[in-house]
Amino acid sequence: MSSAMDSEVRLTALLPPGLREFHGPGEVIAAFTHWFGEVDDFELAEGEVDRVGPRLHLRWRARVRAERLGEGWFTVEQQAYADDDADGRLSRMVLLCSGYCPEEGVR
Repeated sequence: MSSAMDSEVRLTALLPPGLREFHGPGEVIAAFTHWFGEVDDFELAEGEVDRVGPRLHLRWRARVRAERLGEGWFTVEQQAYADDDADGRLSRMVLLCSGYCPEEGVR
């Protein structure tokens, strides 16, 4: 994943607890690892990659199960816009996250 990022990559993420900033590949990878790597089960339900002018538009929806979230399956969706450099590496990302939403029937 780090090879897809510029060494000065920045991620600004609006998460349910509030706005967070991550600087450099290490922090960005650690954030995604926390969100999606520390789960018991993971299913990618949808994904989309497109361009809006010069920016990449990325959207994904996943189903996850994790002890830290509670019992049952949770759906999470994230949408991001990213700038890439001349070599195609991500240099800046802005992300919006739905948070982990319990699936129907699980409260």
